[in-house]
Amino acid sequence: MPERTGLVTLGGNPVTLLGNELKVGDDAPDVEVVDNDLQPVKLSTFKGKVAIVASVPSLDTDVCDVETRRFNQEAGKLGDDVVVLTISMDLPFAQKRWCGATGVETVKTFSDHRTAAFGEAWGVLIKEFRLLARAVFVVNRGGDVTYVEVLKEVGTEPDYDAALKAAKELL
Repeated sequence: MPERTGLVTLGGNPVTLLGNELKVGDDAPDVEVVDNDLQPVKLSTFKGKVAIVASVPSLDTDVCDVETRRFNQEAGKLGDDVVVLTISMDLPFAQKRWCGATGVETVKTFSDHRTAAFGEAWGVLIKEFRLLARAVFVVNRGGDVTYVEVLKEVGTEPDYDAALKAAKELL
């Protein structure tokens, strides 16, 4: 498994990302994650739609909370041809509780806690903490990555406008 250093910090401290770097033009890796009802879901389920895929360390942290709520707000304006997926290492029970408590219904949350297959395949698994780095990817209807933002500091918010623009350009 490739290890990449010097790209991301957590609280200002450098961390190691596991997996290959995902770039614009790459096929979006088709991995299995777990939904809030403990059911396995392959990411290829969403092929045919434009997907905004956000990886976050934990929904129970301030920045992840703000980010997921913002994408939930924006997702409602994008129409049925766009899906917004947020993936973390949180247990599905915690994700379900968080979504219920915050009213997040448009963003679909998934857990990578079982195998870390998403984190490894998409190159955002933090080796030191077995958490996902903060990143946003946009995938076109055919399953190709068209936008990538891996945040240099895990505790900062992504460029929402750029990700949303990249998704809208695919409609």
